[in-house]
Amino acid sequence: MNRPNILYIHSHDTGRHIGPYGHAITTPCLQRLAEEGILFRQNFCVTPTCSPSRAALLTGCYPHENGMMGLAHCGYSLNDYRQHIIHVLHRKGYTSVLTGTQHVATATAEAEAWQVIGYDTCLGDNEYEQAASFLEQPSKQPFFLSVGFFETHREFPALDDVSENPGYCLPPAPLPDTPQTREDMARYKASAGELDRKIGVVLDALDRGGLAENTLVICTTDHGIAFPRMKCNLHDSGIGTMLIMRGPGGFTGGRVIDCMTSHLDIFPALCDLLQIEQPPWLRGKSLLPLVRQEVSELHDELFFEINDHAAYEAVRAVRTKRWKYIKRFDGHCTPVPLNCDDGGSKSFWLNHDWKNQPVSEESLFDLMFDPNETNNLVGAATRQAIVEHMRDRLTGWMGATEDTLLKSTAPR
Repeated sequence: MNRPNILYIHSHDTGRHIGPYGHAITTPCLQRLAEEGILFRQNFCVTPTCSPSRAALLTGCYPHENGMMGLAHCGYSLNDYRQHIIHVLHRKGYTSVLTGTQHVATATAEAEAWQVIGYDTCLGDNEYEQAASFLEQPSKQPFFLSVGFFETHREFPALDDVSENPGYCLPPAPLPDTPQTREDMARYKASAGELDRKIGVVLDALDRGGLAENTLVICTTDHGIAFPRMKCNLHDSGIGTMLIMRGPGGFTGGRVIDCMTSHLDIFPALCDLLQIEQPPWLRGKSLLPLVRQEVSELHDELFFEINDHAAYEAVRAVRTKRWKYIKRFDGHCTPVPLNCDDGGSKSFWLNHDWKNQPVSEESLFDLMFDPNETNNLVGAATRQAIVEHMRDRLTGWMGATEDTLLKSTAPR
């Protein structure tokens, strides 16, 4: 078969805060990609922290299974880098190329980080220019090209470099509308604009190289934006992620898919598209039946976890279309501010005693009537059957995936 190239574009901390998801954020290149491909409106990462999220997408299994329980530069690593998708693709004749951020390995005394993972080639850190140069030159095909952007990670551009007047900017829910939060969001929007510009350079090079028709573009991010109660949180504002795909296999037409999907579904979808037997460790479901309109739903439930970031924080969750159940295993009864990146919105909340706001050991949210997840129903008398059902679903998943938190609160 004529195997398509794979262009994997990924950003830092973008969530769904781009134009195609309806936000007042100018991202014309991503808008074009969505209008030519498929936008997954309800896509979720597995865990809202950087290295574990990327590792889950690239191995197709959960962090507590693949070993990436925290940040790579803090000493965490995959149990077996041969589970990374590039090794499955290598066996089918693909060459693997990395440029920019990867965030799932660190260098050792014997090898650079990209060699630890197993890439054939590393173009360097100037991601969009090097990717564009690669795409414009004759290359060995088929290829898997990973292009990782630092944007929209903090620090955001300085206010002097922001074109939008913060006074006309709306901060994201659940943050209050204040001068500080508006300025913070205006600076994020400038970073998102820079991300969009660089992605546009890569996509234009794909066109100029004559590769667009036979290249599957996967454009996503690791987790929610780096604001309080978003990144490193299991609310939808932390686990909701953009996912736009364009290319062979039916990923065309400017369609929007509304049912729940997961980062874990990307690896099986590539196996399905390329007619590769799925490795036994994969936990997701192929997106292709959904894309081909053979099914209307892919998942009845999705599962999520947090283990370690800047500080230890052990949390698990299960989500259905209507309900979200979150369970803490770490004993924290107040937020963990270390796990929120420094910035204007964090400072504003800290100045108003955020660090002493209570958090619950268990939470149940009705996503139909409470999409911002502010009304915890775990103690409501009329919801106890749902609480028990969701608790059982979470416990069953933890048992099936041999999650050590069932026996211990230790991260390893």
